[in-house]
Amino acid sequence: MPKVHITETVLRDGHQSLIATRMRTEDMLPACKRLDQIGFWSLEMWGGATFDACVRFLKEDPWERLRALREAMPNTRLQMLLRGQNLLGYRHYSDDVVEMFIKKAADNGIDVFRIFDALNDTRNMETSIKAVKAAGKHAQGTISYTTSPVHSIQGFTENAKNLQELGCDSIAIKDMAGLLTPLVTAELIKALNKEINIPIHLHSHATAGLSAMCQLKAIENGCLHIDTAISSFAEGASHPATESMVAALMNTEYDTGLDLEKLQELGFYFQGVRKKYHQFESEFTGLDTRVQVNQVPGGMISNLSNQLREQGELKRINEVLDEIPRVREDLGYPPLVTPTSQIVGTQAVLNVMIGERYKTITNEVKNYLLGHYGKSPSDVNELIRQQAVGDEDIITCRPADLLKPEMENLKADIGALAESEEDVLTFAMFPDIGRDFLENRKAGTLTAEPLEPPKDDNATVCGVAPTEFNVTMHGESYNIKITGSGHKFQAQRPFYLTVDGVPEEILVETLSEIVTEPMGGGISSSAISSSSSSSGSKRPKATAPGHVTTSMPGTIVEVLVKEGDSVNAGDPLFVTEAMKMETEVQAPVAGTVNTIYIVKGDTVNPDETLIEIG
Repeated sequence: MPKVHITETVLRDGHQSLIATRMRTEDMLPACKRLDQIGFWSLEMWGGATFDACVRFLKEDPWERLRALREAMPNTRLQMLLRGQNLLGYRHYSDDVVEMFIKKAADNGIDVFRIFDALNDTRNMETSIKAVKAAGKHAQGTISYTTSPVHSIQGFTENAKNLQELGCDSIAIKDMAGLLTPLVTAELIKALNKEINIPIHLHSHATAGLSAMCQLKAIENGCLHIDTAISSFAEGASHPATESMVAALMNTEYDTGLDLEKLQELGFYFQGVRKKYHQFESEFTGLDTRVQVNQVPGGMISNLSNQLREQGELKRINEVLDEIPRVREDLGYPPLVTPTSQIVGTQAVLNVMIGERYKTITNEVKNYLLGHYGKSPSDVNELIRQQAVGDEDIITCRPADLLKPEMENLKADIGALAESEEDVLTFAMFPDIGRDFLENRKAGTLTAEPLEPPKDDNATVCGVAPTEFNVTMHGESYNIKITGSGHKFQAQRPFYLTVDGVPEEILVETLSEIVTEPMGGGISSSAISSSSSSSGSKRPKATAPGHVTTSMPGTIVEVLVKEGDSVNAGDPLFVTEAMKMETEVQAPVAGTVNTIYIVKGDTVNPDETLIEIG
């Protein structure tokens, strides 16, 4: 009798899709004993965006998370999502880095590696598959499902056959945006089962409200492995609820055999956990059939809305969602999954916020058009390619064939900050934030981003200040939103807030002198002192053609010129990072670099003069 097997995603894709990957290890561990007793086929708990979020936001060592969860769940297969030659970063890594990463992930506890490539270019998956097999672990080759004029069931079937020939133990259909429909799912599973003889897993997001139906049709046609999420982190941009699918299949030939009451207990636990992260809840995680047009996947919509909110531009998300399919067409219809979802999404944001398509083009789009990520599914827009990269040569081989071994150089570069090869790999994934993480860990100064208190507790500050108000000081007006605070009994209590959309932190000894009025009024205080300087307050406003600024808020990655340099219009001046993508900012006019107001690591805003050309 066939039995359906469940891969539980609450510790990875569930919270990645609904709360921007912010669940902390401390909230996972109390549930692990119960999770380990359920009998899941596997539990996805690592990879994807979790590695990035641990280092960038949570200030946790992702390797320590893996080891802690491995110890806490000794009876369950632990699964990760791996981006093939991209591993967990946003570029291709040399083969020796890929091999070392997989070896260390296996040594630390990963049993199942779900390996995909954003372009379904199997050349970019070969090294990963071989490394997983060499480690004696389960290699799951993955098809990134999408729809376009150039994608078909026949094409996906050919992908699956290639992956089986490469040695994969199973095949996963990764429907990251929830684009599958029930009847297409049935047709796809039938076609795959005719051509391959290894198990098929279905991973489908519930964004369009179709995934549970798709899973049932898949099961009826021979797919006996499905991905679900505990109900507290299910549905919307996440997956069908585990409890619901277990109940639907109970007392049938496909009965999962899982204990529904134990699953419900886990649902109550994670319901409480989710409340802690309310500040990261996306407004766009409910049912939304627009995904059938814009194809934005669950994890992307959650992070995209959160990032736009941080920039004060959430009101423009519908414009961005309309622009994404147009950019995708220009780039040859790549499936929207990391890193291509970020590449397409960030370019769409730039096109919308600047008001002119491709006036600014990210470095990642340029590299994509040069073939650094592999072969695009279809021809790209040649006008855009010419505008972005001119007559530069296009890569036609496997991109990683052009990369020299990197591990030894990485070890030398990070030096004594790395206490293990795992630390070197963390640095390899994210050089800047990885180095910063390791430096702060060594200094004992790692500090996670704050969690907002429950909304009821955030209605006032010490009983006197509203959560949103205007401040007038020295004739200047500022919009203040308080987003959280430290303990009220601290001698110097930190308050976390945004000033005109820029994140800030202040230390307050007393609020008794503060006089407040509702929005539209004013506030004057000598009791507030900033503990982090606002870069916008030190730089002049951009008012002239030679005042070089940036298109959107971000961080300075590199300054490419020095004061006194002569530049021509179009020469690169500096590189910024926004939404995890890098953009090269060029000189708008020819002249001499008179003043540079930025250094690497600075946070910048669009209305500031960053470099002055005279």
